[in-house]
Order: sequence, then C-alpha cells, then structure tokens
Amino acid sequence: MVVQIRQESPDDVAAIRAVTAAAFAGMAHSMPPVDPDGVPGEASLVGWLRESAGWIPELSLVAEAGGQIVGHAVATRGTVDGEPALGLGPVSVAPDRQGGGVGSALVRGVIAAADELGEPLMVLLGEPAYYSRFGFRPATELGIASPDPEWGDYFQARPLAAYDPALTGTFRYAEPFTRA
Repeated sequence: MVVQIRQESPDDVAAIRAVTAAAFAGMAHSMPPVDPDGVPGEASLVGWLRESAGWIPELSLVAEAGGQIVGHAVATRGTVDGEPALGLGPVSVAPDRQGGGVGSALVRGVIAAADELGEPLMVLLGEPAYYSRFGFRPATELGIASPDPEWGDYFQARPLAAYDPALTGTFRYAEPFTRA
C-alpha cells in the first residue's frame, strides 16, 4: 500500500494521538502516562507541543496509507545557548506498520522540510544505530551538549543546510518536554 507523507491537518489530531499511543505502548523507553487516560506520555506530549510556542506546523508530518494515519513525526523549536535549533520527536509508527519504511520516510520528510525552512540543526534522543542512516551523530561531535549528560551518544545531532559550526552549547527542548 502506498504511503503518502504530508503536513498534519486539524482533522488528523485524534489519529495522531492514537498512533502515538499505540507506537509507545509497552515500550521500555516510553514516558510514563501523564494523563488520566493512561496512554504513554508521548501522546500527551504531542498535544502539548502543538499548543506551545515551539510548534512549527510545517514540521509536523503524517504518513497516510489507505486513508488512515499510520505514522507521525514532529520537530519543534529548541535552542542551543539561545540560538534556534530543532528537536525531533516523537516519531511514531503504528505497530503493524513498523519495520516497513514508514518511520524512515517521516524522518527524511521532516529533515527536508527543515532544510527548506532554513533551519541550522536538528537534535534527537534515540537509537544511534537507527538514526545514523539519516546523518545524525553524537551531538558532542558538533559541540552540542544534551540537557541530561546521562544520555551519552543517544543524544544526537544532524547539521542542516543552514548549519554554522559556531553553533555550539547546550540544547534546550521546547517547554512541553520539561513537563513530560
């Protein structure tokens, strides 16, 4: 089935929450539930991000197949010592579509959209073996420190088209990440 990557629309909000909840349910690294509905914290986080100053609508993409949302990825405004940068995540794929390239298509789409917007840098917290294929590498190699030193090489960065090597310092995620 063909998967289309496109910008999120207001009609997608409930489906994005459902896909995000399903994608992170039972995952060892998932955030604990923060809402009374008991879904993983990542599902609530996406809603909080949508309502925050860090939200960039052009960087919230869905994967649609057969009229159904099967994945979602978002990058939001963060900073490196006060300078603009992006934080990627959560990236969510419906459990029955994982391993089929949906996540890769979403990550490539968000990177391309960020490049088109003239963004300098994107960071994430994730598995190095997976994200290195998209050009991410340990953030420390670029002089970017994580908000939590214990993250080590799982905190990764990728220079974008407008990257300036002088952009160094500590990354701060959009405010909703501090709630989660």
